[in-house]
Amino acid sequence: MPHWRYAVKGLDPASSVRASLREVDLSPKWSREACAAIKGMKIEEARRLLEDVVEKRRMIPYRRYRKLRAHHSQTRGPGGYPVKVAKHMLKLLDSLEANAEFKGLDTDKLVVVHAEAHKGRVVKKFFPRAFGRASPHNKTLVHIEVVAAVVS
Repeated sequence: MPHWRYAVKGLDPASSVRASLREVDLSPKWSREACAAIKGMKIEEARRLLEDVVEKRRMIPYRRYRKLRAHHSQTRGPGGYPVKVAKHMLKLLDSLEANAEFKGLDTDKLVVVHAEAHKGRVVKKFFPRAFGRASPHNKTLVHIEVVAAVVS
C-alpha cells in the first residue's frame, strides 16, 4: 500500500483534519474548479454549495478552464454544474467531518484551508477504428485532498 503525502505543510495536527480521494475517475479540470470554489468556506457552507450543484441550483465559477464557456449571471462569468465531481466531494466532506469528530474537534468551527486536485495516473485505452486501426483514448484519474482547520 503506498504512503500518500499532502501538499500542505505547517498546520497544527491537533486543530486540523484532512481527507483525500485517490485515483478517482473524475475530470481533473472540473475537480480543480470545485476545490477552488470551496476553499475558505465552512464545512456546512461547502456542503450546501455542493448539494446545490448536484441539484443544478447553483453553479461553480470556472476561473482557469474557461475558453468557449458561456457567461452566466449567477457566476458573473463562465461556470457550470460539475455534478459528478460534486457528488464525490460530498463524500470527501463526510470523511473530513468524521475525522474531525474522531479527533474531538468542533465541526461547526471547521474551515476549509486547503483543497487541491492533482492528476493521477493515466489509464490507456483504445478505440477500434476502420481498417484494423486503433486510436488512443486515455483516461486521467484524479487525487483530491481537503484540509480543514478550526478557526475561532
